[in-house]
Amino acid sequence: MNSTTHTSKSSRRVFMLQAVAATGALAALGSAHAAAPMLAETDAQATALGYKADATKVDKTKQAKFVAGSNCANCGLYQGKAGDAAGGCPLFAGKQVSAKGWCNAWVKKA
Repeated sequence: MNSTTHTSKSSRRVFMLQAVAATGALAALGSAHAAAPMLAETDAQATALGYKADATKVDKTKQAKFVAGSNCANCGLYQGKAGDAAGGCPLFAGKQVSAKGWCNAWVKKA
């Protein structure tokens, strides 16, 4: 076996190991995003925006902007897919909001 063949096999082995490691790292990042914690109504940002995990529990006397039927799932800021129980929102980075929730930053989805 000459040194060129040995180097070629070694390079392929290193490449394959790096590819496997990169795939594992990407899978870990994807699952970390999916496992983002739910936003608590007591969170400072949530309180400031009047967030409720259940839009039917919004105090309409305190939240004049609330419109019956509005919720996170039909908000233009909601990043979850149709049918998801929860999803991301750029206003609450790193946390998920309930699809049934609401806050006073709600804007009708286009």
